[in-house]
Amino acid sequence: MEVVIVLVFVLGYLAITLEHNLKIDKLVPALLMMAIAWILLAFGIDGFETWFDSHHSALLDGQKLHDGTVMPDFSALGHEARLETLHGTLLHHFGKTSEILFFLVGAMTIVEIIDHFDGFETIKSFVKTNSKKSLLWIVCILGFILSAIIDNLTATIVLITVLRKLVPDAKLRMWYAGLIIVAANAGGAWSPIGDVTTTMLWMNGKVSATGLMEYLIVPSVICMVLPTFIATVLPVFKGDFEPGEAEGKVNPRGPMMMYLGLFLIVLVPVIKTFTHLPPYVGMMFSLGFFSLVAEIVSNRQFSLSNPNGMPDTHGGHANSPTFKALSRIEMPSILFFLGILMTVAALESLGLIYNFGTAVNESMNTNLFVSLLGAGSAVVDNVPLVAASMGMFQLEMDHEIWHFIAYAAGTGGSMLIIGSAAGVVAMGMEKISFFWYLKNIAWLALIGYLAGAGVFLAFFS
Repeated sequence: MEVVIVLVFVLGYLAITLEHNLKIDKLVPALLMMAIAWILLAFGIDGFETWFDSHHSALLDGQKLHDGTVMPDFSALGHEARLETLHGTLLHHFGKTSEILFFLVGAMTIVEIIDHFDGFETIKSFVKTNSKKSLLWIVCILGFILSAIIDNLTATIVLITVLRKLVPDAKLRMWYAGLIIVAANAGGAWSPIGDVTTTMLWMNGKVSATGLMEYLIVPSVICMVLPTFIATVLPVFKGDFEPGEAEGKVNPRGPMMMYLGLFLIVLVPVIKTFTHLPPYVGMMFSLGFFSLVAEIVSNRQFSLSNPNGMPDTHGGHANSPTFKALSRIEMPSILFFLGILMTVAALESLGLIYNFGTAVNESMNTNLFVSLLGAGSAVVDNVPLVAASMGMFQLEMDHEIWHFIAYAAGTGGSMLIIGSAAGVVAMGMEKISFFWYLKNIAWLALIGYLAGAGVFLAFFS
């Protein structure tokens, strides 16, 4: 049965990677392989010899742990006890996965509320130049900083949207978009809320927010600065660009809502540090407070624009920025993460990932393995890679290996345009081809990745 479950994962993941060829959204195979894997676990529960307890990060093999806990022997359990163990494991993984998903829903909603008030238009005011080289530094630095706050995917969308209003030349925008991908992925790697993989590591107690910054801020800066510096000497970034026409009407509440929203997102790690509650609690507080402000501001604007008090004929939510934001968040991405994380959890429960990690540690240098994992994330989605790595290594919080995994998985995807969510969205927005990116940007991303990894290993290995 173990072989069948692994085969389900392989076929499901193959369907995910061939999403564009099959014309089937990746969430479909993700959800199917999740459900099938756990159904097969339930049917074959009496035939399994091993089981992995994720709560204690140990196999159920009757051994005594360091804290004195004696693990039951799974092979000696009866049918009812095995089913109870299965249900407990499923509930544990679903709870941990839900923490991540609700955290992401909260962050996405705050970003959408900011956009509802045209808050990101404020970023245009930071650009006071028509020099191609200066603009490159501005968008890359903004991408690096914004991705650490609102995640690399959203930062990429925001900056490309701004670029469309500044740079009418589509071919020139492709170059800027390529470097934004590198900068956004580098910026997301050192922040617990900058990339879904760092969020996973943070929320599962592998890294702390302060630890991520301490270990990864310098390698991430190198990963962003070096490719940007090299790009400034390329012919395409010589001279000036012709700016687009300025737009007229701007929402006066936009700057206030942007700064307040970003502050509340940054507040989430602070709340976790002081309360020791899961991060999604702080995110729900930030979302609730921000939604309250948004509703007050929106109702005031509605009243001013409707002094006669005419009734709302479009339903009670027509003027609610929160409702509109919730209707625009990427639910397919949320369900995709659910399918991937719960499928990996099924493989972990059988002890397959733990045994694989043990074999890797015995046959290969760990730093080399993590470096290859980063390169692999350019081809294979980094979410299951990081999810699997959390079951491979039994290390304490803030061990340097966890931080190297965060760096490698976060920045390695920049080497191919399909290797990160930021790359995929830029590919769609600017119609960037796979081979154009491979020819023009991939080598810059590779240089940045290797340089940052070298700095990390020099400091912490």
